[in-house]
Amino acid sequence: MSRYAANTTVSSEKSRGEIERVLTRYGATAFSYGWRDEGDETMAMVGFRAVSRTIRFLIPMPCREAFRYTPSQGRKRRDDQIDAEHEKACRQRWRALLLVVKAKLEAVEAEISTFDEEFLPHIVLPNGRTVAEMALPEIDRAYSTGDTPPLLLPPAENDVIDVEVVE
Repeated sequence: MSRYAANTTVSSEKSRGEIERVLTRYGATAFSYGWRDEGDETMAMVGFRAVSRTIRFLIPMPCREAFRYTPSQGRKRRDDQIDAEHEKACRQRWRALLLVVKAKLEAVEAEISTFDEEFLPHIVLPNGRTVAEMALPEIDRAYSTGDTPPLLLPPAENDVIDVEVVE
């Protein structure tokens, strides 16, 4: 299966602009974009404010060096080929992010879920960290220690449920 928008010709800049327009259309009151290149790791960031929440997406961007050789035969590429493949991969990431943002906002609009449910991992807390940055280490700890709750539907309000877990 190929990646969504793997062969898109839409520039990264145009996709970022589309993300900003979509967010504005759905009521965002602020938008920011930035990037950080630390040689072996490049991260892009999209942030916005909506529904009294600050949201931050960190997008790991492909490393240029990952395209030095062809994937199938391992042949070395020329610099212009490396640049072209790298840019193609970057364009794909921006199109995928646009799809994710649109889908989340449309799910909220259609009342399939709430804004907080859709964007929960990306909500920036008062300490500057996202919910995901706070919760993921705890989730990893719970699974590594085996101290995880059983997979059940949440109880209805005022329900008392006595569950025996059989392993």
